[in-house]
Amino acid sequence: MNVIETKIEGLYIIEPRIFEDARGYFFESFSQREFDEKIGKIVFVQDNESKSTYGVMRGLHFQRPPFTQSKLVRCVKGAVLDVAVDIRKGSPTYGQHVAVELTEDNHRQFFISKGFAHGFAVLSETAVFQYKCDEFYHPEADGGISILDDTLGIDWRIPTAQAILSDKDTRHPLLKDFVTPFTY
Repeated sequence: MNVIETKIEGLYIIEPRIFEDARGYFFESFSQREFDEKIGKIVFVQDNESKSTYGVMRGLHFQRPPFTQSKLVRCVKGAVLDVAVDIRKGSPTYGQHVAVELTEDNHRQFFISKGFAHGFAVLSETAVFQYKCDEFYHPEADGGISILDDTLGIDWRIPTAQAILSDKDTRHPLLKDFVTPFTY
């Protein structure tokens, strides 16, 4: 696997080595050994999958301490714009984001360390999105910041009028009103 460092420490794009022939393709989507060597020792404990239609925006989510999560995400059908926002107090990149297009064709994955809010927007007619987490889901630790916060400077590539959000995601605070539980 090829690991691409991003402009923010703790966020990595992963490109697999793809082997193609007349039958189709094959790639190793995850190797604990390679992950440990190239990114760091992480033990994933839960895999999740969602299916969404064009315009669905999920996020920007995180779990509060002591149940913080790192995530390894990918899109196995369709296309999404995946985004991570640095919410670590004292970080030189606090409030900045990295956006990566993940598609069924590019097979890219995005690793998001603890201390980031995460979300995605569906760019295709439908998308199947998978992610590994290194901590179980704890509803009492669920948190978020507004996915529509203009001050974040995220181009979601979805017209706001066509965005489909959950009721919960419309109630998250703006970054300026958010008190982060994370430190750099």
